[in-house]
Amino acid sequence: MVLVYFITFILVLAGLVLTRNGKTCSKEEKKKGRKIPLPPGSMGWPYIGETHQFYSQDPNVFFATKQKRYGEIFKTHILGCPSVMLTSPEAARFVLATQAHLFRPTYPKGKERLIGPSALFFHQGEYHARLRKLVQSSLSPEVIRNMVGDVEAVLLTMMENWDGGKVMNTLEEMKKFSFEVGILAVFGNLESHFREELKKNYCMVDRGYNCFPSNFPGTRYWKALLARRNLDSIICEIVGERKEKRFKEKNLLRCLLDYRDEKGKFLADAQIADNIIGVLFAAQDTTASIMTWIIKYLHDNPKLLEAVKTEHNLISRSFDEGFRPLSWKQKRAMPATHGLIMETLRMATIISFTFRETVADVEYKGYLIPKGWKVLPLFRNIHHDPEFFPDPDIFDPSRFEVTPKPHTFMPFGIGVHSCPGNELAKLEIMTLVHHLVRKFRWEIMGKHDGTEYSPFPVPQDGLPARFWKLPS
Repeated sequence: MVLVYFITFILVLAGLVLTRNGKTCSKEEKKKGRKIPLPPGSMGWPYIGETHQFYSQDPNVFFATKQKRYGEIFKTHILGCPSVMLTSPEAARFVLATQAHLFRPTYPKGKERLIGPSALFFHQGEYHARLRKLVQSSLSPEVIRNMVGDVEAVLLTMMENWDGGKVMNTLEEMKKFSFEVGILAVFGNLESHFREELKKNYCMVDRGYNCFPSNFPGTRYWKALLARRNLDSIICEIVGERKEKRFKEKNLLRCLLDYRDEKGKFLADAQIADNIIGVLFAAQDTTASIMTWIIKYLHDNPKLLEAVKTEHNLISRSFDEGFRPLSWKQKRAMPATHGLIMETLRMATIISFTFRETVADVEYKGYLIPKGWKVLPLFRNIHHDPEFFPDPDIFDPSRFEVTPKPHTFMPFGIGVHSCPGNELAKLEIMTLVHHLVRKFRWEIMGKHDGTEYSPFPVPQDGLPARFWKLPS
């Protein structure tokens, strides 16, 4: 009993300290002789904060409830960190673009270990700028145009196994497609044994990525760490082979191998491995999740499906007449396809928020964000704000007949850390839609109105579905 009272006393005491810190920030708040308050909000229990509330419900409900109560800027305490949430386009632009130098990219350490500390999206400044330029050059529009045939070949090979009405996990199929395209973008043509070893170990890392970071043998995270070391070895072997054979194929690995800094120094093998794995991680789950939602929304909207099918049948006939191959720009000439993709990107908002950390005390709209606090611009709240998108929870592709207001629609982020591989993602999406609507009919199995978070929002159970080939 004494122990219970003692623990209660400690919790209350810690709560009082936490509450005091939640109102003002003493010395840190004094700028120009005045006190600057912290944003409104609640910090929850000592140490654990509001992490339980965040994970025990739809995280979007958590954010929306907070926004309704406190406004467009509020504080909380999740994942062991004091945090400030921002829900307006102006705030997102402030953090990610105009004042990006005040906010450094940050991830939980457990996730950083699995991807690799040298991956470009953990950095800012000169190193980030150099690496981003390399990634963008390997995924330039010219390179992407030359990949169209290879990406189509990957998809069509996969689609050979879709016929017959057998139940498949749509999300898993989309992950396979995105992974193969990612391998293509990173390595170009890669020997099958390397591809299989990469896939096997990458899947192990992927399964442990969102687990509690325990080094205890047998846990998923521990297995993921072992698989991550294996990936280092596999990539090192591929790098050695490419250096020896002097391959000149235009891809990310070639760009990383050819790079030298101002002192003539090459990237270390560990830096190359970290950035390759980082690109694969960024490319796979996000694009696969969007494509899964597209398949669902097409299934749920038969009139939209027919309109999209008509557009792609027309463009297919133009291919036969010798016109240029499929491209993202053609989407603009296909209003139904354009509306489908844009509204799916908005509704799903696969990246619901992004993590930043203040590198100095920052004042925003009369509130202090102390140095070292996490700052999360909430893309989903912006994309589902009825001020910018009326009836935001209704799937309505026609809303994109009018261009959204600036910074109200950011599916690929903004600023120096916006997605450098968005052109590749667009190619995958267009390729899928083009072949899917012309060649297949499908039926979604069971209940399919739910959403899961793993961590990205995806249809319930990965959207199990049956596919049948249409007559030629």
